[in-house]
Amino acid sequence: MVRIGVVGYGTGGQHFHTPFIAAAKGCVLAGVVARAPATVAKVQADWPDTPIFASLSDMIAAGVCDAVTITTPPHTRRDLVIEAIEAGLHVVADKPFAPNFEGAMELDAAAKAKGITLSVFQNRRLDADLQTLKKVIEDDRLGKLWRIHNRMDFDDPATLEAGPTGGLLRDLGSHLVDQVIYLNGPVRAVMGHLDYVDLPEGRTDASFFITLEHENGRMSEVSASKLNRIALRELRAYGDKGAYVSHSTDVQAQDIFAGKRPADDLAAWGYEPEANWGTLYTATGAARVPSEQGRYHDYYQAFAQAIADGTPPPVTAETGAKTLAVLDAARRSADTGQSVTL
Repeated sequence: MVRIGVVGYGTGGQHFHTPFIAAAKGCVLAGVVARAPATVAKVQADWPDTPIFASLSDMIAAGVCDAVTITTPPHTRRDLVIEAIEAGLHVVADKPFAPNFEGAMELDAAAKAKGITLSVFQNRRLDADLQTLKKVIEDDRLGKLWRIHNRMDFDDPATLEAGPTGGLLRDLGSHLVDQVIYLNGPVRAVMGHLDYVDLPEGRTDASFFITLEHENGRMSEVSASKLNRIALRELRAYGDKGAYVSHSTDVQAQDIFAGKRPADDLAAWGYEPEANWGTLYTATGAARVPSEQGRYHDYYQAFAQAIADGTPPPVTAETGAKTLAVLDAARRSADTGQSVTL
């Protein structure tokens, strides 16, 4: 069993890490770092048998874990990742795990120098809707794939990370770009557009639209917003045999927010309800496509297996760095109005 400590207990630690660590084969939740009294109280209520520490240093000194997940605010992550690596702990770093490509490669080098497994938490590869599209593609139901449109709009202004170190591009953009790289492969060129708002914390990108040209000739379009008062999740894919469209409910997140846990019923976990199944359009007509299972816990199971085997983790630091390179290029493209070649 890999003993994993979680550093931070905001919505990431509470909803997207601890429940899935507890559900993952080969993993055990070994501790949580939390300081504010209200946060400590949440941990005690959610995980009454799990020790709580005031800092990563305290958790390291206690010797309770083999690995840590760093899920604190983005500007704090680098130093905590470095501290964990120096202590000889394997690390899962929440996204975005570095401010840019160069910062990501610095962390990758630090982990390799210590023989540490460093993985980026790109859990949305394991969304039910994305796994369903992946199977449609693998089953050749679209034929030669031309392009994917990946959209995630939230009516959720309160969660926009404000200021020059925040913004929606680094937040949701990290997920959406990783998803299309996962499906379509490495990116060759980027064209980006960002929409900005002026907030007390500084100028902040609040929505984006990016076009990606992949090395295999496929195209991707990714877009997101949080301030436009619309909530819509959409995947569209086009190939020479037809098209596929889905509008999901983000079922794993909604179930977690409703108080459910995957460990309570792993077999039934993570399926979109039939009303939200995607539709495949081909020459024979339109057909609903049953949901594949969403399994965020598989990320942690694969992470534990990588530690045991010495094999690459589910999302390597270098892979995470390449996603950040695309985001960096999208920002340069938005600033210059020119396509950026990677």
